[in-house]
Amino acid sequence: MAILETWCPPSREHWELITFLWQFFPVLTIFQWLQSWYPAGKTSTDSRLNVPGRIGWATMEAPGFITLLYIMYSLPKTEGIEELPWANWVMAGMFIAHYIYRALLCPFLNPSISPMHIFVWAMALSFQLINATSIGGWLGGFGPTTREDWQGTGPRVEVGMMIWAVGLMFNMYHDDELREIRRAAARNQKRRQGAKGENQKGGKSVDKVYMIPENGLFRVILFPHYLCEWIEWCGFWLVGGWTCVPARIFVVNEVATMLPRAVQGKKWYIDRFGHERIGRKKAIIPGVV
Repeated sequence: MAILETWCPPSREHWELITFLWQFFPVLTIFQWLQSWYPAGKTSTDSRLNVPGRIGWATMEAPGFITLLYIMYSLPKTEGIEELPWANWVMAGMFIAHYIYRALLCPFLNPSISPMHIFVWAMALSFQLINATSIGGWLGGFGPTTREDWQGTGPRVEVGMMIWAVGLMFNMYHDDELREIRRAAARNQKRRQGAKGENQKGGKSVDKVYMIPENGLFRVILFPHYLCEWIEWCGFWLVGGWTCVPARIFVVNEVATMLPRAVQGKKWYIDRFGHERIGRKKAIIPGVV
C-alpha cells in the first residue's frame, strides 16, 4: 500500500524528478557560507523553538533508513520485480547500518546532546527523506534489477565495501573521542561532588566541557569524523558504480553541507581557544582546508 500515491514509493517519473532536483541542493548551502547561525551542537542557542537533543537527533535521522526500507519492499511490487539482486540489499544494508548507528545508538552513547532549533531539525529531516527516496528508488527498481546488471562488478564492490567499512570505523572512533571528553567531565564532576559530600540522586546533568581533541586525525584536523563520513559514502558510491547517480549526489550534497560547518567550526575553536592552541590544524582536509 502506497503511503503517498506515486510519491512514496515514487513512480519512475517522480523519482527522476526528485533525483534531478536533488542534485541542486548545494546551491542552498551557499547560505551556510554567508552566515554562521547554526543553532545545534556546540553552537546551540536558547530558544522556545528548540527540540531536545536526543529526541531531535533520533527523529531527524531515523526516517531516512525507514523510508529506504519501505521503498525497497514496496517498489518492486509496483514495478513487477519478483526479487532484487543481492548487491542492492548489500548497499541498503550499508546505508541502514550507518543510520542505525547515527540515529539509534549515538543519541544514547553521547553523555549529553545540546538542544537543536526546530529549523535545523526540519532541514535535516527533509534531507533524509529526499535522499532516501532518491537512493531507495535506484535500489528498489529504477537501477539494477537483475544479477546480470551486477555481473563483473565483484572487485569494485569489494573495494567499495572495504572503503565504506574503514570510513565507518574511523567515523565511530573519532565520534568516541569526542564522547570521551564528556565522559571524563562526568567522572570529574562526580569526584568533585563526592569530595563535597553532595548527593547526586537529584539527576543533575553533566556540565558542558569543551576541549581540543588530540587523538587520531584530531592531531591534524578538527573535524575528522566529517572527513571519515565522506570516505564512507565514497565507498558506498563505488559499490554502486558511476551510474549510481543518487549515491554520487549524496556524496556531493554531504560535502556541500558539511564543509561550511567545518570551516565555521574551526572559527568557533579559534574564538574559544585562540590561534596558538589550534596551531596549524585544518578544519577537515589535512593540509588543505
